Amino acid sequence: MAYSSLLSTKFFVPPVRATLISRPRLLERLAHGLDGPLTLVSAPAGYGKTTLFAEWRAGPGASTTLAWLSLDVEDNDPPRFFQYLLVCLDAALPGVVHDLLPLLKTPEPLPYDAILTPLTNALAENKQDFVLVLDDYHVIETSAIHAALAFLLGHLPPCMHLAILSRTDPPLPLARLRARNNIIEIREADLRFTLDEASVFLNEGMGLSL
Repeated sequence: MAYSSLLSTKFFVPPVRATLISRPRLLERLAHGLDGPLTLVSAPAGYGKTTLFAEWRAGPGASTTLAWLSLDVEDNDPPRFFQYLLVCLDAALPGVVHDLLPLLKTPEPLPYDAILTPLTNALAENKQDFVLVLDDYHVIETSAIHAALAFLLGHLPPCMHLAILSRTDPPLPLARLRARNNIIEIREADLRFTLDEASVFLNEGMGLSL
């Protein structure tokens, strides 16, 4: 697969809608989560997972180095997933992982650790703080990709924060991360509107007078 064949819009943060209802209480939790390795935003469709991160990016996260990757079903192919991942990181951190891209062009697919070990080392040497967001991670069902992500989480450089947006909990060592206080979780109950947020949405966003 040539790099020119990659869909560039998968690296774009969705724009913030003009009718967005700001949710500072959740933005504060996101900001707090950046102090640790992982933020997990897990809730069914329509709860505003992507919208929340788009609001953070447009506001308090505007100056943060961000690598964004929107996933789809076709990304269950490990070589395709790793190519998108490396190109995504290369766009956010120019030159840092560029030398690793040829690893994806070997005649035989490499085991994930043959890619992730030099990737982790390269990111650690970079020392620039950044956030990698994997949106719609629930579409990923390939065990090799889950194992690769678990490996990355287990050896995450201090400069890196991983954010996973998903409709279901990913098969990662979440219990261990909770025990070590290494995860911030935002779930369905958190994403529900408060009474004040619902009032703003109905009266200002919808133009009602309730």
